[in-house]
Amino acid sequence: MSEITVLSLGAGIQSTALYLAFLRGEVPLKLDAAIFPDTQEEPEAVYRHLEWLRSLGGPPILIGSAGKLGEDLKYGRNSTGQRFASIPAFTTGNGGVTVGQTRRQCTKEYKTEVIGKVLRREVLGLPPGRAPRGVTVNQFIGISLDEAGRARRMERNVSAPSYLKRRFWWIEKQQTRANCISYLADKVPHPTPRSACVFCPYHTDWEWHKLKTEAPKDFARAVEIDRTLRTTGARANRQMNHQMYLHRSCKPLDLVQLDTTPPSERMVQLPMNFAPECEGMCGI
Repeated sequence: MSEITVLSLGAGIQSTALYLAFLRGEVPLKLDAAIFPDTQEEPEAVYRHLEWLRSLGGPPILIGSAGKLGEDLKYGRNSTGQRFASIPAFTTGNGGVTVGQTRRQCTKEYKTEVIGKVLRREVLGLPPGRAPRGVTVNQFIGISLDEAGRARRMERNVSAPSYLKRRFWWIEKQQTRANCISYLADKVPHPTPRSACVFCPYHTDWEWHKLKTEAPKDFARAVEIDRTLRTTGARANRQMNHQMYLHRSCKPLDLVQLDTTPPSERMVQLPMNFAPECEGMCGI
């Protein structure tokens, strides 16, 4: 039986550290490919960082996409309008009281399923619907020790095909996100960005503030999508009874008075660790 090793690459801190660990021979397996699932809505810094990773000449980085997520929220992706994946937007009832969040489908459809398709078609060379024979695929995922809850939910809620073996290297090695940041300090010539769509509702106020002040184009895109959530006729609010917002205050993003206090590194990832994010693919 042959073995294939792939890395689910978000191009954020933990997955970057893991890619470099493979490149430097610090993981005792040969990496056959890293797969980057592109929602086409990552910050510009992530795309610049991804190009830097590809310039290193290491294991191939394959890119797949299910489409531009923000445009799909507006219009859907096909003529029948059946294709739609919701994001976990905050909802408000009568009187402006926050009442909950919408169902999170974006990670599954725009990341996990994309990785699976690229793996089967480009790495294993299989036609649609076929499973490999005599092959074990080691799928490395950059979830760290401080996010172990995400790994447990992923194992519990997301069924894997029989040929796929998931590996959480940083958990195996008892390494946290802070450890990954320290590891990258002398290896990456620029700040390693956090991987997340520019309009991810799980952003902290500090992240919204940084986006607004350091990447105004990305923040403008987030404001555009925030308004789309409340635009009559948008796919995002089809059959919705409540108004939707990107910010947990349930106020228009461009009008929110953001708390600019920098959070601890632990607090940056805390919303992801305890959110119902069973796919384990965002923020790494």
